[in-house]
Amino acid sequence: MPLSVSDQLTQLDAARQLVLADSVLYPQIVQGILPIIGASARIELKRWGADFLAETFASPVLALQEKERLSVGVLETLRELLEQPAQDNSVVKSVIQAAASIYGLVFRYIISNPHDSTTWDRMAAIKSNIFRLWDAAAGGVRICCIKFVQRVVQVQTPAVIADPRRPEHNEISLALVPRDHPLIPPSRLEPEALGLLDRLLDVFHHDTSGAILVNATLNCLGTLIRTRPNAANRIVTAILNFNPLKQINSPMTPKMKVQTKSMERTARTVLLNVLRRNEGGPFASRIRQYIDRLAQARFDISDEGGRKRTLPSEPTDGLDNAKRMRLSAELPGRPEYPPLPSGRVSHAQLFTLTGDKDLTSFDVTQLPIDLIVRITLPLLHRIEQSAVDSAVNAVRSRYNGLKKAQAAQSQAPLQELGDEEEDYEPDFEPTEAQVLNKTNNLPSEDALPLPPDLALGPFKLPQPPPLTAEETEQIGKGTISRVFSMMSVLDDPSTTKRQKPGLNRLAGSNYDRDAWMLVITRLATRASAGLEDEEPSDEGEDSRDAVVKQAPTPSLSDGIREILWKFIIEDFRSRISIAISWLNEEWFNDRIQLQAHESQKRRERPPKQNYEKWMLKVLDSILPFLDAKDKVLIRFLSEIPALDEKVVHRVKGLARDPERVTLAANALYYLVLVRPPVRDICADALEDLWRNYEDAKTAAGKLLRKIRPEVFEEEYKPTEPPTPLPPGIKSPPPSESKEGLPSASAQQEGVPATPNAVAAAG
Repeated sequence: MPLSVSDQLTQLDAARQLVLADSVLYPQIVQGILPIIGASARIELKRWGADFLAETFASPVLALQEKERLSVGVLETLRELLEQPAQDNSVVKSVIQAAASIYGLVFRYIISNPHDSTTWDRMAAIKSNIFRLWDAAAGGVRICCIKFVQRVVQVQTPAVIADPRRPEHNEISLALVPRDHPLIPPSRLEPEALGLLDRLLDVFHHDTSGAILVNATLNCLGTLIRTRPNAANRIVTAILNFNPLKQINSPMTPKMKVQTKSMERTARTVLLNVLRRNEGGPFASRIRQYIDRLAQARFDISDEGGRKRTLPSEPTDGLDNAKRMRLSAELPGRPEYPPLPSGRVSHAQLFTLTGDKDLTSFDVTQLPIDLIVRITLPLLHRIEQSAVDSAVNAVRSRYNGLKKAQAAQSQAPLQELGDEEEDYEPDFEPTEAQVLNKTNNLPSEDALPLPPDLALGPFKLPQPPPLTAEETEQIGKGTISRVFSMMSVLDDPSTTKRQKPGLNRLAGSNYDRDAWMLVITRLATRASAGLEDEEPSDEGEDSRDAVVKQAPTPSLSDGIREILWKFIIEDFRSRISIAISWLNEEWFNDRIQLQAHESQKRRERPPKQNYEKWMLKVLDSILPFLDAKDKVLIRFLSEIPALDEKVVHRVKGLARDPERVTLAANALYYLVLVRPPVRDICADALEDLWRNYEDAKTAAGKLLRKIRPEVFEEEYKPTEPPTPLPPGIKSPPPSESKEGLPSASAQQEGVPATPNAVAAAG
């Protein structure tokens, strides 16, 4: 038996509550409801489905990649809902809102899938239907169309690329589209977007445009001004030419007054936001003049009833009716809170100050925490202090009343017992002598047995269960990650002035960012030193077991090093001092461990050396991002504790880029001057640049001449002695050697001598 419409709506509402509680269920629910809310469904189901799709693609908790995947699957359903002959306004509005949310997602999908023409044809059909409804539909539908057009203009115009290396984090715009894209060529989409923008701005030039459409257009233009600087001049110029008070010549009805005031206020708000973002821009003076002109015009057309009352012609008496009305004004009453219920009171009932059953039965835990924060903070800002104090006092009085009631209940049994004892009145009262005789007959205190020891022993908490190696590593990495997340909150010590502590300073005593970085670097280098490197080896053990023991296992120290390396590479220019400090700690720890190993003369394998591995990893990470005028490389090479041929080879590899030849040559020359242990290695690298790199001959030769001038002497020294002249021929003077005699090679090859040479020989 098919379900009724009400039952289906109940199930759909239950599904909606599921996805609101857990956003992971969105793909399953969306795919499941598409056959139910299609074009052939009942109008109630179509309304629910259109609202749910608009809510889904506008939800901030659903991931962008998941939205992009779902948007391709719902295009056909949205197109069918828009192309129905008898359209419902609520369905159309929700469908257009959903289309405005998914247009950019489909655009990004088409950029990555240029051959999926079916998906783009569906999106184009939806766009054409919305453009058709823009001018002929009802007011609410036209407002949704304006929002869709604003989204199309924003997507089909180029934006500023924040990071070319990470296109997934950039804003969706025409700048991401290749010029030769077969489906969405930029040469066709950008003129279309500019035409839509002009059509959007035409609302300011027609007197028939309603105030609602003008306000909707102004609100959408604020986003375009902020995100598209190329179109901002055109938009601001159109707003400055718009006069919201242009209908003052017609009779000013109350409805027209409200519409004019709303348009004037919206235009002023948009321009004030533009002025606040760029107070020194080219439109700043015009915007101020426009706002002043609007204020003056609004004051001029305001009626007399809206202005302040003039002073009375006669002084008012103390018993005037107006005075009496003010004196008899009632003060705001104190809020009344419902009393606590009888019996046992829970914490929720203690802090509940409202009598509304719907509010008390609502489960707040179903809402996501970010939504609760966004709702609570504005409310706390708007609540008056007196209301907060009154609510706190009410809860305090309730709590004190509960404490008194509990104390009275605990004392009630004792009072009843005391009353019973007071009721007992014995007839016989012993004399003092009888009491003394009885006490004399009692045994001595030493003869009495000692009472058992009722004192409790020391309480000790049970030992926690031992952690595995994986759990220990995971907990340690979580701790280090929280420390690194705190680094953005701490101030950079280089920007604050402080006194230099001198030689008697204590490392990590200032509790600033440098102190925490010192703690982290020493945790990475020294915390587990000697605990994870050496493993005793038995000569008789199986080779397979030896291989298992020597297999590298991830350690907590390597995890800290990995996080520290990522932290440095994120902004290596400002954090290069952290890298140098870390590598110095690594080099120092390697030397200490090696000395301890050699002094104990053990036969185990030497401790693991970490300095060279992480130094080369840091260097390889920063080399691709260096420019020709970067001084970070020279500072890094001059302050790390040790260099070798691998480092010099990587620096020399920069010369493969013609723009960075000077950087490589200067770095090598600086090492020749300030690092004597690697002087010969760096000089050889400079000589290799001069001999084998054509683009580096000028830069490297200029520096090589200062440190190895003999290279140039050997290069230009003649390799063969000059050929002796035949007997009887005198060598010409130096002035005639160029023109009078041929070269030695010409004489050997039989080239005839010049006439001057023959005359000299005769």
